[in-house]
Amino acid sequence: MQVKVFNTKAAEVGTLELSDAVFGCDYNEPLIHQSVVTYLANQRQGTKSALTRTEVRGGGIKPWRQKGTGRARQGSIRAPQWTKGGVVFAPKPRDFSKKINKKMKAQAFRSAISYKVANNELVVVDEIKLDAPKTKLVAEILKSFSFEKKTLLLVSGDSADIVRAGANIQTLTITDANLANVYELVANVNIIATKDAIKQIEEAYSL
Repeated sequence: MQVKVFNTKAAEVGTLELSDAVFGCDYNEPLIHQSVVTYLANQRQGTKSALTRTEVRGGGIKPWRQKGTGRARQGSIRAPQWTKGGVVFAPKPRDFSKKINKKMKAQAFRSAISYKVANNELVVVDEIKLDAPKTKLVAEILKSFSFEKKTLLLVSGDSADIVRAGANIQTLTITDANLANVYELVANVNIIATKDAIKQIEEAYSL
């Protein structure tokens, strides 16, 4: 499989042969879905907490006698209907994490990125060099490819200037190729990857 290689001004400068074992896999939606659900679940902290009526300080004495006052019967001022009372079914810290087999995770990545290639949603550039870490320079690259929707930029090596320059662009996500995941591939419409990033992905996900 061969794809065109462009420079940062969207001009074709050559071709690149992609590994069929990584970029030519069948689309496996259930496996991709499982990988995305696992990723999102593992991002949850699960630290929210509130007090039930048994945990709120005070309220040990019955506020008034059961009968004869004309008021509704009450057993504690820390019951849920009272101000400063406990919370019904109060949330407690919990672990939301899920696990997925390493081979399944890798195959989900191969399937997701193969789908992008098959639908012409992945663009390969020879390299990205900025004269200065300025947002304007990265914005011009996106404009050259007419990418206005959410875009994932896969880079490799020392990319601190690129990350700094693209941090203020809301529709752009910049990730090192070694850290890319299935969720980022699915959540972004377009993908821009450098030749070095493609090489890293092939080395990491080759069968």
